[in-house]
Order: sequence, then structure tokens, then C-alpha cells
Amino acid sequence: MIDFANELRKAYSGDAWHGNNISMVIAAVKAGQAFAHPIPGAHSIAELVLHLSSWTEEVISRLSGNLPKEPQKGDWPVPLHKTEAQWKAILADFSQINENLLILVTQFSEEQWSAKLFTGRMPTAALNHFELLNGLIQHYAYHGGQIALLSKF
Repeated sequence: MIDFANELRKAYSGDAWHGNNISMVIAAVKAGQAFAHPIPGAHSIAELVLHLSSWTEEVISRLSGNLPKEPQKGDWPVPLHKTEAQWKAILADFSQINENLLILVTQFSEEQWSAKLFTGRMPTAALNHFELLNGLIQHYAYHGGQIALLSKF
């Protein structure tokens, strides 16, 4: 199951099967695009990346043995400023969070991959490490597609 850490790496910065990985998608975005709202009522690219960062931090928290909760920064954080410096800070933060996650999962033992994590109020709401990380990879692909489309406007 250690190879699953590699799947996570591919979704973030490797050769993802679905196309460009999330890092490639967001690296092509300019600051002006990142904060724009080309579709009324839709999130901006910056908001999507902040959302991914928040939930990646929450996944790290759960994998570290903490009980599930709303992400510390919230579900949909709003950028503090709409500047190039802010966009660079958002990207740097996303990169660091992903590096932290990759370091954590490469240390998992074979038993940890299948160990159940309590993820809800009901005992049946338990996922194992593999399922939680697979969900995060799907989350990256889903929002990565949105970001790719938004960047075309």
C-alpha cells in the first residue's frame, strides 16, 4: 500500500492519469486570473486553492489522530488581499501543506493504510487511511478541473 503515497504525489505534482496535476494547473494562473469571478456566483481560483489547502490540512489532522472537524481556516476561506504577493503566498502555502502531507503518508506502515479513522458521529462513518486519501485525490481532480476551466476565461 506504500505505493498509494505515490498516487497522492502524482495528483499533486506528478504524472496524473487524468491530465495536468493540480500544481501544473495552478502554476499557469496569473494573479489577475486567480482573484477574478468570471462566472457569477462561482468561486474564484484563489478561493478554490484556499479551499483545497484547508481540507488538506484537515486530512493531515485526521491522519494524525485528531477527531474530524471543520477545517481550522474554514471550508471556503476568502483571500485577504487580491494582489500578486497574496497569490504567491496562497501557492506557497498550498505547496507546503502538500509536502507535509506527503512526508506524513510516506511514513505510514502497512497496517496504518487499512486502519480505520473515526470520521463522523456514527460508527459506520469510519474510513481507513487509504479511503480518506483517495477522497482527497478525487477532491484535487474535481477542483483542478474547475480551476482549469476558470483559467480559460
